[in-house]
Amino acid sequence: MPVYALGDIEPDIHPDAYVHPDAVVIGHVTIGAEASVWPTAVLRGDDGHIVVGARTSVQDGSIIHCTATQPTIVGEGVTVGHNVHIEGATIGDGALISSGSVVLNGSSVGAGAVVAAGAVVSPDARIPPRAMALGIPARVREGYEVPEGAFAYAVASYIQRGKRFRAELRRLS
Repeated sequence: MPVYALGDIEPDIHPDAYVHPDAVVIGHVTIGAEASVWPTAVLRGDDGHIVVGARTSVQDGSIIHCTATQPTIVGEGVTVGHNVHIEGATIGDGALISSGSVVLNGSSVGAGAVVAAGAVVSPDARIPPRAMALGIPARVREGYEVPEGAFAYAVASYIQRGKRFRAELRRLS
């Protein structure tokens, strides 16, 4: 897997995490236990730092970046869908950042919240815990609360998937 130091700064990847051989991890990046990073995902901790919590999955094609003043912190048990872009934001534990969405600088997504597919969370926006944010720019769906633990199945699935890939993935060419 392409894991790169940037000067003296090396990624810190927990031994129980799974990083696919075609993912890229650069610089000041911490990846927690049983987390998984999938093909073509890029985590680039150059100016600041990135933290991916335990049991979090960063799925195919996602980009996680940071700035010198805005780290990117992704909590525990988070599902980051395919082709997501997170930049200098904070994602609470158990959230779902759905495929193709964007979460921009200085924003925060509360624990257990959902950013719907294709939504764009504007800079400095606040998505409350267990809320659902939809659209461009993302707006909270009033009167709706995400059920507690709604994405536990996805978290468990990606933990098992990471273990399977670690044991069974074989390159054929």
